[in-house]
Amino acid sequence: MKTFCHERWSKLWQSAGVATEPLGWFDQLSKRYAEPQRHYHNVQHINECLREFDSARHLIAQPLAVEMAIWFHDAIYDPRAPDNEERSADLAKQCLSAAGIDRLIEPVSKLILATKHHVTDSSDGTVLLDIDLSILGQPEERFFEYEKQIRREYEWVPEETFGIKRAEILQNFLNRPRLYTTDLFFSKYERQARLNLEKSIRILGNVTDGAP
Repeated sequence: MKTFCHERWSKLWQSAGVATEPLGWFDQLSKRYAEPQRHYHNVQHINECLREFDSARHLIAQPLAVEMAIWFHDAIYDPRAPDNEERSADLAKQCLSAAGIDRLIEPVSKLILATKHHVTDSSDGTVLLDIDLSILGQPEERFFEYEKQIRREYEWVPEETFGIKRAEILQNFLNRPRLYTTDLFFSKYERQARLNLEKSIRILGNVTDGAP
């Protein structure tokens, strides 16, 4: 089901009390998420996040802010840059300011910035991070498609270096007592996510060891 669409975007703004979409931002986001360097952080990812958001809406105190954060959280994406989240938050601020809904600027910005290190002190941030990490618990076929997409985004990195760094990232997730904080996402995805991570780490280890 397609969730990244102009109809949903328009409804989001109506929910915010804005009669019309400000300054063609849907078109701008569409172009950004279609940039050639994106293989995972694209429209597919936002679609998947919005579907997870719909399933978890009942857990969220400020659904308007969380949904807006989903639309913008990867709006700026350069795999070589260290400040994508900050720049994405700034872009969201510009949009919200242009629309005259200043009340959402701070919560949306904080939510977007939480996705940088996957750390938050808010209940809505917790749900957003579970949504963002839901890819880890998808069926094996989708998870390994995602792994290939990430590799393509970092295709300039030598194979051995990528394998070591990627395994470290996945191991850090695996070391957590829980990957998913909310009971909803824990029950849906925790077991499969751990199986996926363990298998991917083994595969990455074989690559760096030079095994066939």
